[in-house]
Amino acid sequence: MLQSVAVKGSANPRRYQQQEIAMLRGELEMLMAECDRLLRTAGAAAMFIAKLDSKALPQNSYLEADVLAATINALPEETLVDALDHVHEVADTVAA
Repeated sequence: MLQSVAVKGSANPRRYQQQEIAMLRGELEMLMAECDRLLRTAGAAAMFIAKLDSKALPQNSYLEADVLAATINALPEETLVDALDHVHEVADTVAA
C-alpha cells in the first residue's frame, strides 16, 4: 500500500524521510476517519437491533437480522461501548 520513497545514495535523504512521514500521517488520518465511520455504523446497527420488535419483521428478513445481531454481539465490549458513544454524540448533535 505505502511505498518507500527513499532512494539509495540520494543527495537529500531527510527530504525523503519527511515525505514518508507525511504519507504515513495521511494514511493514519484516513484510517482514523474510517474507524470513526465504522464505529458509528456499528453503534447505529446495535441501537437499531436493540429497539427492533422482532415480531414486526417480515419472515424473509429473519436470517439477516440474526446475522446482524450475532455480529454485534461478537464485538468486544469496549468496541461496542465506543460505537454506542459515537452514535449518542451524533444524536446529541442532531438534536441540538
